[in-house]
Amino acid sequence: MDVTDIESRPRLGQIVKVLRGRDAGSLAIVVGLKEPHMVLLADGDRRKIDRPKKKNMKHIQITNAVSEEVAEALKTFGRVNDEKLRYALNQYLLKQEQKGE
Repeated sequence: MDVTDIESRPRLGQIVKVLRGRDAGSLAIVVGLKEPHMVLLADGDRRKIDRPKKKNMKHIQITNAVSEEVAEALKTFGRVNDEKLRYALNQYLLKQEQKGE
């Protein structure tokens, strides 16, 4: 994966799975992009929006899910509250459970 390729870069509000590190296996939302290959992640619970985790893109798995509500808040206001992050992740998990049934 070429991390400089625009198509492979995650979008703001995109839900990702952490593959490496202390938070491995957990889900988070992209709340910022750092050049050339870093992203800022937060989940609203253990990792708050005030202190997002800077993570190498090689250490995350990008899902197809994007929280438009979170993305719009980030683009409009430059930030989002932790409740919206938690809500978006819970909605994603509910959809995944329904698909599995």
